[in-house]
Amino acid sequence: LALPFIVAGALVSTWRLFSRFKPDIVVGTGGYVSWPVARIAIARSVPAVLQEQNSYPGIVTRQLASYANHIYLGFEGAKEYLPTSASTIWTGNPVRPQLTEGSRTEAYTHFNLDPTRKTILVLGGSQGARGINNAVLASLKQHALSQDCQLLWQTGKRDFEGMHAQAKDVLTRGAIFPFHDRMDLLYAPADIAVARAGASTIAELTACEVPSVLIPFPHATADHQHKNAEECVAQGCASLVSENSLDEVDILRKACEMIHSGEAERMRLAIQHLNRGRRPAVDVIAEDILRIVADNQRSREAR
Repeated sequence: LALPFIVAGALVSTWRLFSRFKPDIVVGTGGYVSWPVARIAIARSVPAVLQEQNSYPGIVTRQLASYANHIYLGFEGAKEYLPTSASTIWTGNPVRPQLTEGSRTEAYTHFNLDPTRKTILVLGGSQGARGINNAVLASLKQHALSQDCQLLWQTGKRDFEGMHAQAKDVLTRGAIFPFHDRMDLLYAPADIAVARAGASTIAELTACEVPSVLIPFPHATADHQHKNAEECVAQGCASLVSENSLDEVDILRKACEMIHSGEAERMRLAIQHLNRGRRPAVDVIAEDILRIVADNQRSREAR
């Protein structure tokens, strides 16, 4: 019952902010808090653009798609869920350029890795992904990590102590840690990654040309991580394993087999092909925003 009043209050507050700041353009990134701002912009004939990270667009993007000047898509397949009247540009998702500048040599030294072995990177975000962590631990206990492979395992802060205590006797090749803020050092030595299928994670893996086994978070809104992973699989860049099948899939054995069979390298080549000739998403988006502002300014002056 309170929702209509909350929405009305947000619109009134946003209208007042517009009167004070007089923005030249509004950029929405899909979160629900961007809806009143983008909606008021449209009502006041202020240019509005949306940046949609996921393969399945969020409700804000779906509702405002027909009114936005442009929608910048992180995944090309997202346009299938939008009205044909929507003006979309497939840009990919922005990533920090420093991510691609990591040194393999520095990473080997920093994590005490063996440069002669292949490296499997396990990611679950800063808080960790318990389903992935449990699967990796079970795989280690089965001695599934082949002798020519080593593990770079970010458990997340929540799970680190428990995972470290259980893994210290079976993880003999690699490093285990709660979190690391030098993501460039994590991606640089990775021959394959085991990770969730969030839009930012996939964008970083793509930018760093790391093939992956994607395990979507099963409770993501509208199951959007699964759709993200499916698009990566369709592009030949990743393999998909659902979390409810982790009891049947030995995750480290699978990653090692993908390395040994050449499947991981074929995925890396597919990512390179996807990236070839494409400009960084942040540059494309920024330049388009500046062009829209300039065009709108000229149009106002002409009137």
